[in-house]
Amino acid sequence: MKTPFATKQQLEAIAASYPTPFHIYDAEGIRQNARRLKKAFSWNPGFREYFAVKATPTPGILKLLHQEGCGTDCSSLTELMMSDRCGFHGEEIMFSSNETPPEEYVLAEKLGATINLDDFTHIDFLKDTIGYIPETISCRFNPGGLFQLSDTKEGFQVMDNPGDAKYGFTREQLFEGFKKLKAMGAKNFGIHSFLASNTISNDYYPALAGILFQLAVELQQETGCHIGFINLSGGIGVPYRPDQPENDIALIGEAVRQQYEKILVPAGMGDVAIYTELGRFMLAPYGALVTRATHEKHIYKEYIGVDACAANLMRPAMYGAYHHITVLGKEHAPCDHKYDVVGGLCENNDKFAVDRMLPKIDKGDLLFIHDTGAHGFSMGYQYNGRLRSAELLLEKDGSVELIRRAETPDDYFATLVW
Repeated sequence: MKTPFATKQQLEAIAASYPTPFHIYDAEGIRQNARRLKKAFSWNPGFREYFAVKATPTPGILKLLHQEGCGTDCSSLTELMMSDRCGFHGEEIMFSSNETPPEEYVLAEKLGATINLDDFTHIDFLKDTIGYIPETISCRFNPGGLFQLSDTKEGFQVMDNPGDAKYGFTREQLFEGFKKLKAMGAKNFGIHSFLASNTISNDYYPALAGILFQLAVELQQETGCHIGFINLSGGIGVPYRPDQPENDIALIGEAVRQQYEKILVPAGMGDVAIYTELGRFMLAPYGALVTRATHEKHIYKEYIGVDACAANLMRPAMYGAYHHITVLGKEHAPCDHKYDVVGGLCENNDKFAVDRMLPKIDKGDLLFIHDTGAHGFSMGYQYNGRLRSAELLLEKDGSVELIRRAETPDDYFATLVW
């Protein structure tokens, strides 16, 4: 069972000032999760979490994470600008982009960000764009093929297809690239890789670490390049469904340490810093979309219409993602009604739930849609002229801060030329 981090009474009071729909975040939950992650990797003196800005590009959230010692991972000009305005500087910023416009490399260099190259051809492109190769540089590795991890005892299976992904250097390009970058002045190298998304398995990070640690040893031995850091990127998931297990970040950190001691330390590489680049794990469970039931429809199926739509949360419409729904005030009522919970877009995939068993929903009920703290608001759009909602930060003492106001029609029309 998933439990909302705010009560019906709290959210009704909030909705009186900030009309639904709105995204709301649990500030204390975010802080405690950041501290758990930091503690899990405290064995590594150079450890840093570079929060994936794309997951939740909201200054109020980024500033909170900065207070907890996190950096940012950026993939665009505006994400770099936002990080700078939120107080992130220099090595606190990782710039990992692809098909990169020159002005983005220029700003990354100006801010002192660590640049993570996505492609072999970007070596010359970066040199031509900013005039030199930075002394600290990183490259993204794509091993190709399939990545598979399974354990029938634990009942999990992870499979992803790096060979079908547009990102990263091949193994051969990586070795050649390191040699070329070294000849062009680079002195401190990093490796980055992302092999699977939203894994519910304590074994994913250790498996990835083993691959990257061994690669780092071979790279240093063959090229003579000093490997300063290894970025395990993202991929640690969250249990969107109530019957899924949670990842144990303490166990994950310890298993990565064991790989580190087994592979890197004997190779004389015990000074390598470990970086993570988590978005979903850091934020998803600590955000929710709160919406109100506004209509009911009885045709071939039973529908509940709400005042949110896919413009507020795209994941269910985009690829059928599951988000748990709590009908506030009816947490203990029997789930004996089958509904499609839908928004008002002129698209039939504008559905937050399909054939979902829920308590009886009455017009006016508040629905708490769980786990929207990452890739929720950030993927919003304005189709049908729907406007993006407010974002609110709920503090431990129950106070609420508006961290992004709701859009207005004036915002929608502001960029138009009549």
